[in-house]
Amino acid sequence: MLRSVKAQDYMATRLISFGPETHLFDAIRAMQEYGISGAPVVDVDGCLVGMLSELDCLKAILSQTYHEEEMGSGGHVADYMTRNVDTVSHDADLTAVAHQFITHGRRRLPVVKAGKLVGQISRRDVLRAVEEFAKDG
Repeated sequence: MLRSVKAQDYMATRLISFGPETHLFDAIRAMQEYGISGAPVVDVDGCLVGMLSELDCLKAILSQTYHEEEMGSGGHVADYMTRNVDTVSHDADLTAVAHQFITHGRRRLPVVKAGKLVGQISRRDVLRAVEEFAKDG
């Protein structure tokens, strides 16, 4: 069933993303504005280079407070993003994607094709696919 359905069939493609040079506080404002808990970080060629999460932002703020840096100086996304990111290929079947969610405990995964970010897939997307298959019987 889900082995014939690919990540690209259910992934979101309209993503909020940041560049490594984005100012940290601009990224925080965007995350709040769009109600997202994290976003991929891509270089000028569209290659995935990291992820910035709320947790990364909190760590950055605590670090700045500890070092008594002026709040708002912030630095850049590249200074605080997670660089080792679990990803899924655009042509991965949804069974493999579900297994990766279970194994790594992620809620969402960036979808890449030849190293470039092409979308993002979430647990909810996989469940939507299962529901559609159940309806079609």
